[in-house]
Amino acid sequence: MPIRDCTVIAIEGTQAAGKTTLAHALTAHLREQSINAQCTGEPARSSPFMEEIVLHDQGHFDLVAELDLFAQHFTVPLRAARHQQLLITDKTPANVLALAHLVLDTSDPQTATVLAACDALCRAWMPTAYDVILYCRDRYNQKAGGDRMREKVLSLQDDADTAIYAACAATGVPILEVPTGMSTAERVHWIAKRVNHRGLVA
Repeated sequence: MPIRDCTVIAIEGTQAAGKTTLAHALTAHLREQSINAQCTGEPARSSPFMEEIVLHDQGHFDLVAELDLFAQHFTVPLRAARHQQLLITDKTPANVLALAHLVLDTSDPQTATVLAACDALCRAWMPTAYDVILYCRDRYNQKAGGDRMREKVLSLQDDADTAIYAACAATGVPILEVPTGMSTAERVHWIAKRVNHRGLVA
């Protein structure tokens, strides 16, 4: 069991792939099976740096903002897993790292050095912290529901998908690609079968 005695499943994918909706639906399904499950929220939505940049249009994506978000993807799951049987995380540190490479100036020596260190930390920690990554490839309307947290990265959906998948694969954590075109209920059923088959749920 990666984080102490808790199984950890990550839900990954590009923007507007239905990750957050799926995380909550899968958690509810597992709880109905009497499994002590919890899901984490998306750390970007509680980041004061991202709030300033995205919602208040103050400043731009920089190394400080990305590093703060990267750190949250370690601390949030670590704390949430303490008393759970199973934890579902909305994204991983690899996601932040992949997007950081897209929005930061990687020709800057300090930025390049820090991102290299983050990459090393991802590869060292994620195989011991995550049992499996569920990768979502659906593409929903990024403007649906007026979600302003996506406004700054609307144009990056395709590039982000490629970069995020590569960053996740580089960690060595097993990846299950969730078929596209399914309803949320169908996604949950598909995942539950495979999670049980892998023995991730006692």
